Amino acid sequence: MSATVTSPSRKGLSRGAKRGIVVGVIVVVLVAMGFGTKVVGSDSALAKGPESFNAQKWGEENFPKVQKAIEKRAVDAATLAQAIAADPAAAGKKYGVTGGTGPEISVRFTGVAGQKDPATGIYPVTVDGVPSTILIRVQTGPAINGTDLRDAPGTITFGDFTNQIDYQNAASALNDQLKQKVLAKVDTANLQGKTITVVGAFQLINPNGWLVTPATLSVQ
Repeated sequence: MSATVTSPSRKGLSRGAKRGIVVGVIVVVLVAMGFGTKVVGSDSALAKGPESFNAQKWGEENFPKVQKAIEKRAVDAATLAQAIAADPAAAGKKYGVTGGTGPEISVRFTGVAGQKDPATGIYPVTVDGVPSTILIRVQTGPAINGTDLRDAPGTITFGDFTNQIDYQNAASALNDQLKQKVLAKVDTANLQGKTITVVGAFQLINPNGWLVTPATLSVQ
């Protein structure tokens, strides 16, 4: 008769051993987290997060660049009027940059200011070489509306900003700089009958009506 050999039973880990293993794992994880954690002081750039958009500072830095860009792109009003009369779409494509509801065109002219609209501060201007069927107007404040200065250079895009609010505030900042750096030096309340020279921009929506935002304006 053969003898049956019984192997010794295997007992599981004791409760104390299991607890020790769990504690050890927790300690290892905490140590690893400690090595991977960077302490950031309250004055650190990381602690402060990204800086918010400073529209005033941006406007101060970029207004001179915008002026130069518009001056460089500006076409003589008489030449532009002739091109628009022949083919507004072709003129916009040749002389302008893509705008919202129409191309943004930079223009230059010298003419005589008419009677100001007291509600808007807008002057009509009679320019030699431009047909009387085209009404050229220049806004002089106190409120400067629109995004002509921002859009006319063709180099400032929505992608340059975090959101639509910053993009709009950039346009307003340029308009504010226009009032401070250009229009404040001109007696805009009394331009009627005077000869003015303007370099500015407008959105070509109505071929016979140009509402120009000046980048520069001087009185002869």
